Amino acid sequence: MRIAVVHEWLASHAGSEKVVEQILQLYPEADLFSLVDFLTPEQRHFIGHRAVNTSFIQGLPLARRAFRQYLPLMPLAVEQFDLSAYDVVISSNHAVAKGVLTAPHQLHVSYVHTPIRYAWDLQHQYLKQAGLERGPKGAITRLILHYLRLWDTTSANRVDRFVANSRFIAKRIWRAYRRPANVIYPPVDVSRFAWQHPRENFYLTVSRFVPYKRVDLTVQAFNQLELPLVVIGDGSDWKRITAMAGDQIQLLGHQPDDVVTDYMQRCKGFIFPAEEDFGITPVEAQAAGAPVIAFGRGGVTETVIDGKTGVLFSEQTVDSLVQAVKSFEVGMHQLDHGALRQQAERFSIESFHSQFRACIEQTHTAFLHGDPLE
Repeated sequence: MRIAVVHEWLASHAGSEKVVEQILQLYPEADLFSLVDFLTPEQRHFIGHRAVNTSFIQGLPLARRAFRQYLPLMPLAVEQFDLSAYDVVISSNHAVAKGVLTAPHQLHVSYVHTPIRYAWDLQHQYLKQAGLERGPKGAITRLILHYLRLWDTTSANRVDRFVANSRFIAKRIWRAYRRPANVIYPPVDVSRFAWQHPRENFYLTVSRFVPYKRVDLTVQAFNQLELPLVVIGDGSDWKRITAMAGDQIQLLGHQPDDVVTDYMQRCKGFIFPAEEDFGITPVEAQAAGAPVIAFGRGGVTETVIDGKTGVLFSEQTVDSLVQAVKSFEVGMHQLDHGALRQQAERFSIESFHSQFRACIEQTHTAFLHGDPLE
């Protein structure tokens, strides 16, 4: 069984790339396709240092620094991959990867991190954040997103089976494509965390500094609470966040995994104010024995048990977060640190491997026999 794995772009080792890493662990003989490959030599370990088949976007001007600006060309680019030699195609999709062309005898399973957010339900939010609500650039962007939605819907018909990374994303898939999806949670390396460390008197958040992550909300809340907070991460919002941080807030910038692990194992609680498709860091925090205080919408509602492994607050506001932390501080929630680790184990690498392998094998058998896949 020859397998091709298709991913949108290889430029970092973030959440979706960690899924690809484990798919390649399951199928080490698979060939890898990506629109662009800008991994450094030090980053290539997670793809097994294998060669990557790239698209014409790889060679376009300024692609290394601004390949995302070529989004209008990406549907065309992904359709140029010649996958005719493969029996099974696995696409890792959060933009256009599921749009590859396959033949009737080829099985296509698409693992969806999310339907393309900025073309669907988050379009207005992205336009506002990018300053594209009005003017010629805004009009052109809206037109591009309109045609991207049409292509995205059409290309959904090229997929034989959808797999979603959470029930939250399965609902988005149904909303966008009217297709059901199996749910297989992403793999989280829970084994690198020890959960029985003594807790210290500080809270922690780990995040990219981009608007939808709402690091600003956490900083404002802890300015008001006057409680110690450690913030790990960086990004486009760095200057704005730095300017608003009070004396009790430590901004550490980007840190390696071992430093993040150490802080998670010692913190009093982990703060997660974003609405995410899944959210790996809340699972990592629970694996490290840290209760999670999170905005109760999105994938986190499937990974954090309110009142048992964390506290979910109902509104994405400073006041709502402040009240959640205060209730946590006075011990209103009886949290079980053993339950934290037990909950995190549900999302382990081993769990992902067994579920994903079973999904591929069962789907391939049904496909060969001509049985319905949905």
